[in-house]
Amino acid sequence: MSRSYRLPGLAVTDHTFTVPLDHADPAGPSIQVFAREVSDPARAGERRPWLLYLQGGPGGKSPRPLNATTGWLARALRTHRVLLLDQRGTGRSTPVTARSAGQFSDARELAAHLAFFRADSIVADAELIRHQLCGDGPWETLGQSYGGFLTLTYLSQAPEGLRACYITGGLPGLYATADDVYTATYPQVREKVTAFYAHYPGDRELVRRIADLLDRRSVHLPDGDRLTVRRLRTLGLVLGMGDGAERLHWLLDEAVGTDGDLSATFLQQVMNLTGFVDNPLFAVLQESIFAQGGKPTDWAAARALANRPEFCEDADPLLFTGEMFYPWMFEEIAGLRPFHDAVRLLSERADWPTLYAPSRLAANQVPVAAAIYHDDMYVPAELSLATACSVGALRAWVTNEWEHDGVNASGEGVLSRLMDMAVDRA
Repeated sequence: MSRSYRLPGLAVTDHTFTVPLDHADPAGPSIQVFAREVSDPARAGERRPWLLYLQGGPGGKSPRPLNATTGWLARALRTHRVLLLDQRGTGRSTPVTARSAGQFSDARELAAHLAFFRADSIVADAELIRHQLCGDGPWETLGQSYGGFLTLTYLSQAPEGLRACYITGGLPGLYATADDVYTATYPQVREKVTAFYAHYPGDRELVRRIADLLDRRSVHLPDGDRLTVRRLRTLGLVLGMGDGAERLHWLLDEAVGTDGDLSATFLQQVMNLTGFVDNPLFAVLQESIFAQGGKPTDWAAARALANRPEFCEDADPLLFTGEMFYPWMFEEIAGLRPFHDAVRLLSERADWPTLYAPSRLAANQVPVAAAIYHDDMYVPAELSLATACSVGALRAWVTNEWEHDGVNASGEGVLSRLMDMAVDRA
C-alpha cells in the first residue's frame, strides 16, 4: 500500500509492506513494516538511486522530516531518493509497546516474539522491500549508530543488495560480547560526566542535593513511578551527543523550585526522558544486539557496574550512567514493566544466531565509508577500528570533531565526506 503527498520542499510517498515475523517461516504470522519515501519534488518523476536510511537504536523509528533545506537529508536529496524505514516494532511498523506486550500469554511467548526484532530480521525486511521497490537493482544505505550494526549484518547476509554504504558512529565489534562493550563504555561515560561537571561545576553540587532529597523521601513522577537516585542517573544517556551537556544542564537548571522541592517541570521532563514509552525496544533489546553464538548476555551492564566503585550512589561526585540497562528498570519503570520476565529470559538465552560473517566481510567489495568518532560514548572507537581493518573495501574517517550525532549536527558535512570517500574507494 502507498500514499503520496507533499511537505515543504518534499515529495512524499508512504509505503506499508507485509513481511513475515519469521523470515524462515514465510507462511507463518506476519507484521507490517512502514517506510516513507522522500524526494525532491522537482525530480520526483526521475529514476534516481535509492538511499535507505537505517536509524539508530535499537528500537528507533525513522526521523520525521520537516523540510529539505538543511542537514544530511538536503545533501541526499540532491542525488537520491531516500527511504526512511521504521524498523520492525517501531513507529508505524506494528509497534512493540507495553500494551502489546501485555497481549502475550506468558513471558516465554513474548521473549520468543522479541527475538525476531534483531538485525538479521531487519535486514531481511529491507531485502524484501528492496525487491518490491527496486526489482533486482541494489541501493545505498546510510546507517547511523545501530544503523551501522545493521549495515554490517546486511553486508554479511545480502551484499548483492548494496551498491555503497555510509556508516556514522556505528561499526560494531565483530566478535565483541556485551561484556566487552561495557568494559569499554563505562570509562567513556565517566570521562563525559567528569567533563560535564568541569564545565558546569555548580551542577555537581546540585545533582548531589537532588540525590540526597530523593534518599530522604519518596518523590513520584507524573505517571506514578518513583524517582530514585538510580533513575536520576540514567539522564546521563544524553551526554554522548553534541548538545547533550547543555541539554542536561538546562534540565537541572529548573530542577529545584523556590520551595526547595523538585519542580513539576523537572519531574515531567525526567518522566519523558526515562520512561521509554515511545521506544521500549531500545531498553528491551539493548544487550541482545550484542548476543551471538553460545554465551548469554546475563545482564552484562549490571555486572560491570558492580565492579566500578566510582559509580556507587554514595560516591562524590555522583556519576551518571549511559547507554546501559539494568534489571531494576524493568521493575520500576511503568513502560518497561510488562517486559520484565521476557527480558530476563532473553538475558539467559545462549543459542543466538550469529549476526556477522567475518570471512564474507573480509572479502567484501561493496564500497563502505565509515565515520568513527574518537570519543564516542556509545560505540567504542577501539572496537570500531578493529572492525574497520577487517572489512574489505572499507575506508574509515576517524575524527573527534563531532560527537555521536555528527551526521545530524554537521549539516551536510559528514554525509558529503562519506559519499566522496565511497566514490574514491569504488
